[in-house]
Amino acid sequence: MSNLTPRQRLRRALSGTACIRPASVFDPASARIAESIGFEAGMYAGSVASLVVLGAPDIIVLTLSEFAQQARRICRASSIPLICDADHGYGNALNVMRTVNELENAGVSGLTIEDTDLPRPFSTPKPRLLPLAEGLGKMRAAVAARTDPDLCLFARTSALSITGTADALERLKAYQDTGVDGVFLVGATKRDEIEAVAKVARIPVLLGAIGPDIEDNEFLAMHGVRIALLGHQPFMSAVEAIRACMQAQRDGTALPAQPSKELMQTVTRAADYDGWTKDFL
Repeated sequence: MSNLTPRQRLRRALSGTACIRPASVFDPASARIAESIGFEAGMYAGSVASLVVLGAPDIIVLTLSEFAQQARRICRASSIPLICDADHGYGNALNVMRTVNELENAGVSGLTIEDTDLPRPFSTPKPRLLPLAEGLGKMRAAVAARTDPDLCLFARTSALSITGTADALERLKAYQDTGVDGVFLVGATKRDEIEAVAKVARIPVLLGAIGPDIEDNEFLAMHGVRIALLGHQPFMSAVEAIRACMQAQRDGTALPAQPSKELMQTVTRAADYDGWTKDFL
């Protein structure tokens, strides 16, 4: 067992040569499952958080307090390094500072701040980006707010899919000089995009959902990508499993497959609680 903290383990992954694929986690049980399987990190997304906490779509109605509370529960229950998608930092640059404070104290190992104009302004039919100057202010504010140097901060932009490759590269070059630990690009689907990014990136690159053309860990690792997300299917699968089980109960039909006793013992840390019961009760 490594003596490194979760934050230090995430930093070690960023400084390595491989591209890791974090598990999408959303509560203590899912984080423990990911850890038991051997995932190097977990990703707690704002979109999934909105579904888990509010049962609402990903339209920025979740609050920072609600998001941080769930992140704290995940970190308290597991030692897997947790990366959080902190959306736009819940406001302007000063709100970004508060977001970093709250999530750092919640125990996350890394967090992303994006430069999308959120929540979507009135009469704006499509997503749009903040001016680069405002995005830079947010990233510098995040770095200034950090108190633990091991906490990883990532500047996130969806420029590839909103404004194009040239703007994405301009933003990447600017953000990497703010003191962030990596740049998180959303919308990459082509190899030439990754190759163009690799030519200008001096810090680790993170990718969101990627297209089939670049679904190649060796290619990504060779071009400076240290983290690439897998998607948030675990929560979607859980929703379907819950619905199927409830429907079977309602109909009086055979239940879907249930988790094994061993899996439930892992999820609940039953061995630890059995030991504590013997020691203290």
